Amino acid sequence: MGFDRNFTVGLIWRLALLQLALVGVGWAFLTPGLGATRIMACLVAMGAIALLWSHVFRTNMDVARFVEALHHGDLSAHFEGRPGSGFEQMGKAFDSAIRRLREERRAASDELGFLEALVNDVPVPLLTVSGDGQVSLANKAARRLFTAHDGVRAEDFAVYGATFASRLDLDGPLVAEVLILNLNGRAHRAIVNTAGLTRLGTRARAVIVQPVQDTLNAVEMAAQTDLVRVLTHEILNSLTPVTSLAATASGLMREIDDPRVADARLAIETLERRAEGLARFINSYRKVASEPHVERKRFEAAPFTSEMVRLFAAEWPAVDIQLSLTPPAFIIDADPDLLAQAVINLMRNAGEAASSHSETPRVILSMERQANAQVLIAVRDNGAGVPEDLRRDVFLPFFTTRAKGTGVGLNLVRQIAVAHGGTVDVHGSELGGARFELLI
Repeated sequence: MGFDRNFTVGLIWRLALLQLALVGVGWAFLTPGLGATRIMACLVAMGAIALLWSHVFRTNMDVARFVEALHHGDLSAHFEGRPGSGFEQMGKAFDSAIRRLREERRAASDELGFLEALVNDVPVPLLTVSGDGQVSLANKAARRLFTAHDGVRAEDFAVYGATFASRLDLDGPLVAEVLILNLNGRAHRAIVNTAGLTRLGTRARAVIVQPVQDTLNAVEMAAQTDLVRVLTHEILNSLTPVTSLAATASGLMREIDDPRVADARLAIETLERRAEGLARFINSYRKVASEPHVERKRFEAAPFTSEMVRLFAAEWPAVDIQLSLTPPAFIIDADPDLLAQAVINLMRNAGEAASSHSETPRVILSMERQANAQVLIAVRDNGAGVPEDLRRDVFLPFFTTRAKGTGVGLNLVRQIAVAHGGTVDVHGSELGGARFELLI
């Protein structure tokens, strides 16, 4: 690298011309009576200086323009290296380096685009906290999950839970824990994992939120069904020989005409009846141990709910039943048979609760399509309601608060909800009774 030949030759003859011009100026000023010659000599000297300055300045401008382009990140620039401008070999080296930088930037840009797309499409919600405390929803999953807040500070996320908001504070602890978040008006368990980062020399934080409520519901339902399956199997295995022996003994005793055996025969017959009744009771509960098989279909909400109302009105003619759809027409994506079974169970419970508590029993069935494409089905009544301390227990198998209840209906409703990837909850109703909400 260095000066090229054209630049060197041009520089030498311009220096020589300048030197001759300066000698001419000196001779003209030392010789008396050459006024016009002095002026011409000065003009020639000034022209030589201009030629020398232009020659050097042109090279400096080429280098300055190239460096300025790099300063602004313009890797499309190249060093012109015109013949005679100087530094032609250096320009070729600059251009080679720029081409390599362009290739590396293109590769880095492609990799960055891939990573951004990966983060944006990963199904686990991710939030980031910058050094100034600003919270950003870093991917689609986070933007779908967190929709109720207004603001970008940690305290603005307190609507989802005070503990969760504290984890978005840069000074909060870095832990992995299970928190209860308020999402869409419901309590959901989620694994929240926080990590400290450094971004552009300042502290930052990444927060990963993994909702696990649906998984926990599915695991709980599977555990319940497994438990019921084992219990019913073992109880029936033990009860079958008891029933058989009681029937045999009762038959034999009928052939003995002895008053002393009458009491024993009566006891055996009672044992036989109770054993058979217990067997029927256990068999009736075995359906709880069968997980619902969902066959999804798309169907209109209006005809479906109208049929539910007609069925309910035929069974409970004394109960005032009302229907509400929002919007008036929309499509449901679910198993219509299973969903009908769940809705009828909820409506029957509501009808019985309202009839036994109010002189003017009233039930409202409402169905609403939400912004996230979920469907919320609510059944409200003006019955006695469900005490707050029992609202989780009512969905357990065999648990009931009614004298003639079996404890199966609400558990089946929950199984159907979980099988659809949804939830079922009970709250207080504005009518004074209970409000059961089925979300699918």
